[in-house]
Amino acid sequence: MAVSRRAAPAALAAYVLHRHDWSESSLILELWTRERGRIAAVAKGAKRPHSQLRSVLLPFQRLQIVLGGRAERRDEAAPPEIHLLRSAEWAGALPDGRGVAAMPSGAALLAGFHLNELLMRALQRHDPHPRLFDAYALTLPALDRDDEAATAAALRAFELVLLRESGVLPELGRVTQTQQPVEPRARHGLHAERGVTPIDGAGGLSGATLHALEAALAAGDLAALRQACRGALPALRTLLRGLLHYHLDTSMLRTRALMVEIQKLTEPSTPP
Repeated sequence: MAVSRRAAPAALAAYVLHRHDWSESSLILELWTRERGRIAAVAKGAKRPHSQLRSVLLPFQRLQIVLGGRAERRDEAAPPEIHLLRSAEWAGALPDGRGVAAMPSGAALLAGFHLNELLMRALQRHDPHPRLFDAYALTLPALDRDDEAATAAALRAFELVLLRESGVLPELGRVTQTQQPVEPRARHGLHAERGVTPIDGAGGLSGATLHALEAALAAGDLAALRQACRGALPALRTLLRGLLHYHLDTSMLRTRALMVEIQKLTEPSTPP
């Protein structure tokens, strides 16, 4: 009689969003996987000096991971469902074909942690969003410590994709209440409850910008979305902050609070 064998667990594309101590030698990880969404996992022995996981389980690095079964909870603070991390290794090339990503620094590092905090608030466990995962992977190498405008445009573009994938971003090319196309030269606001609304005078976004943003979102063209964002960064930052605060309660993001403190000591620089 033939003995059936269980198939080996499939490797998952993943990023580390957050990590904290689980014991003297182990870590609990918040992993974001392309195939299975956000997952909590314990990396046993990862803090030991000679552990192969020690230098791998870093933020902003694309990984290939293999999960085992569920781990036993040791305290009430641990997530209710924790998987065992069986293995993790660098995934190699970035989505744009370049090699292993360098760790960001300075403003780019804060921008990266801003992305991770947004995802921790927005994503439910075991709810995959492949398009958002790919946008994140392409956004990380676009964070440039020497180009504040490029970093800000990358952040705004990612926030738009996040809101669209979450189902809370209205169609930007139409006035929400009337469903009429926005006028290219008219100015419009973007509100959490009323959607796209015409406004009098200055402020808000032009209809032309809204059309460009919507076209890039619909096409899944992240480069075009960044370009459209770059022409309206101050207004977009204000409008998207309002949407994120309403839908995700981002008023207490640690990266934003840290940036405010840094601003008090240095020249203004506010990508997040």
